[in-house]
Amino acid sequence: MEIAVLALGCFWGPEIKFGKLEGVVKTEVGYCGGNSENTTYEKVCSGNTNHAEVVKLEFDPVKISYEKILEYFFNIHDPTTLNAQGPDIGTQYRSEIFYLNDNQKNIAKKIIEENNSKLAGRVVTKLSPLKNYCKAEEYHQKYLDK
Repeated sequence: MEIAVLALGCFWGPEIKFGKLEGVVKTEVGYCGGNSENTTYEKVCSGNTNHAEVVKLEFDPVKISYEKILEYFFNIHDPTTLNAQGPDIGTQYRSEIFYLNDNQKNIAKKIIEENNSKLAGRVVTKLSPLKNYCKAEEYHQKYLDK
């Protein structure tokens, strides 16, 4: 199994969409890219933590490639809006790909460039190494662990 960590706005909708893909075996929502290892929704919403809302995917690379996951990522959100998706505005709603290794980094660069070419250079999706990922505990406790 492999892991992908993607920021594309509020994590609720993307988690459901990615969970329906053949080859994705587990999804989890959380925060990534921030200044500390642990945070909360309230702290993230303050705009001071630098975390993005993310979906963490565990997937079977025999059934779905990282490249296909990133192609889907670009199809289910607007990668041309800075720090916003629809009505959600703030740095936590940015478009960002967090890579775990050089292979993921190289694939992501290629996919970003392809989409930037298609979208007349307007893609604002960031590419960053995985940093300070933490599970959205309050989300899981409130909605999933009942």
